Amino acid sequence: MSDRLLGFPNFDAGEPASELECLPYGADHDDEGVCLLVRMGPHRILLDCGLRDISPLASGLTKSARQGKVPLPADLVLISHAHSDHARGLLALHKAYPLLPVYASEVTSKLLPLNWLDQQDRKEIPQFCQALPLRSPIEFKDGLVAEIIPCGHLPGAVAILLTYTTKHRCYKLLYTGDFFLSNSRLVEGLRLDELRGLELDVLIIEGTYGTSRHPHRRHQENQLAERINRAIAENTSVLMPTPTLGLGQELLMLLRSHHHFTGRNLDIWVNGTVATGCDAYLELLPHFPPSVQNFARHQPLFWDERIRPRVRRLQPEQRSTVGKSPCIVITDSKTDLGAYYQPGNGRWLTFLPEKTNIKVNKEYLGLTAVENYFLAQHSDGPGTTQLIHNLRPKHVVFVHGSPTYLADLTSLEELQNRYHVHSPASGTLVELPIGETFLQPAAPETNYEGELTELGTVVTITLPDAIAADPRWRHFADTGLIEARWQGEELVLRGLSQREVLNQTSDRYVLPDVDCCGTCRHQRGQRCWNAASPLYNFKVTLEGYCPAFERNGDHQESGVRSQKSE
Repeated sequence: MSDRLLGFPNFDAGEPASELECLPYGADHDDEGVCLLVRMGPHRILLDCGLRDISPLASGLTKSARQGKVPLPADLVLISHAHSDHARGLLALHKAYPLLPVYASEVTSKLLPLNWLDQQDRKEIPQFCQALPLRSPIEFKDGLVAEIIPCGHLPGAVAILLTYTTKHRCYKLLYTGDFFLSNSRLVEGLRLDELRGLELDVLIIEGTYGTSRHPHRRHQENQLAERINRAIAENTSVLMPTPTLGLGQELLMLLRSHHHFTGRNLDIWVNGTVATGCDAYLELLPHFPPSVQNFARHQPLFWDERIRPRVRRLQPEQRSTVGKSPCIVITDSKTDLGAYYQPGNGRWLTFLPEKTNIKVNKEYLGLTAVENYFLAQHSDGPGTTQLIHNLRPKHVVFVHGSPTYLADLTSLEELQNRYHVHSPASGTLVELPIGETFLQPAAPETNYEGELTELGTVVTITLPDAIAADPRWRHFADTGLIEARWQGEELVLRGLSQREVLNQTSDRYVLPDVDCCGTCRHQRGQRCWNAASPLYNFKVTLEGYCPAFERNGDHQESGVRSQKSE
């Protein structure tokens, strides 16, 4: 049985093919938002509503209207967390269907209004979301029970467990929303022991990072803190645009507690809706982890002008003057960044999160350098498969991620051999039969066979041109330069972006006879890999030096560089 493309059907029409079905109104491809309609027996549950346009939810309701019923797109709505790509359509949904009940965790219900800060009649927005207790099963309809379980990622974020019981058997479905197995600064990670032994029929899980493997969270934080520290030491101010909730507050806690910054005479300015998000967090302190509450007993969580580094709210009139001395500014991603780039304010380094749609206008590139950083808020590929193998569901439905990343996950042999795997596009109804013979569709082809040739001092790797059909190829081959590194017994290739090449251009000209990181055998990809060096695991400048220096035999920068043939 295969997934069927039906547009947006009425679940009431005809006899259902199975007791469980899932219809994605939005699977968050290309920032469309997440919104899923799940049917369990006669019950229809809407999971999240991150749609920018909710009109698809009205499709299929005409039959109910003709029968004189009040048409609703679902029996109830359950929200996993307050990020806009999961919740921004809720206000429009409530205005269109005021009788449709909406539920979330207590923290999420308090954070949801931050999605509508741009509404002129903000004070008149009703509190339409009802709070649910954590880890407490509640029966909403005859035979339908829901339970919410903390899942990391963002304060208040939960996985949603739905149980539907009939005379013959019990059906269980778990929707993870966005989850994170690791602890972050303000949120404890999803605890696997709370979910083991559920005997799941269906797992609807995010695949944001596909099969990517990430360094440990603390390592990511140290890398970021080291780079910011180096920028400040070079008399450069740092500007970090972030979403309203989550990342901005995480960065503040990192900067306040990291050894590079504690006690340092430094100003950290917070602007826009990120500051509003900080205020909302302060009202929810009793719901935060004990470590965060303990921190707040000894010093303010965010606003603090007494203890260094000072954290201050930036007023609009201060934007054009901040930066005269090195500082850090965290602002919301919708702010006009040009207000900070003033010629008399010194140099700026603008840090953008990886995989962001935030842009810096070309006209400002003479006043600021631009770099990307990585601070994961979702589990990587191994974390995703770890959760799946712990739960052992019959069906796995992947949502929330680019189609290419989700295809990487669905094609994994370890998943294909054990589960019925789905990755539906928006508008594709997924039937989830339980106890029936299921023919797994063929996995998409993601492996490419090539040839390797050694000619003197040159190694050539030849791959078929079919690899260029993948939409990721354009970014990979952007400059025609690649970097290679060993990962265990495997050689991993990575394309170098224009920004990386431009930022490193001034460092490329290293004299071959000079003892420096550029001629050291332990330097690869501008990072030190010598465990005996004090710079181990840190990004280094090529003209740098340490006592553990060992000359590279060929006097060239370590790592593999290759020029794409025209």
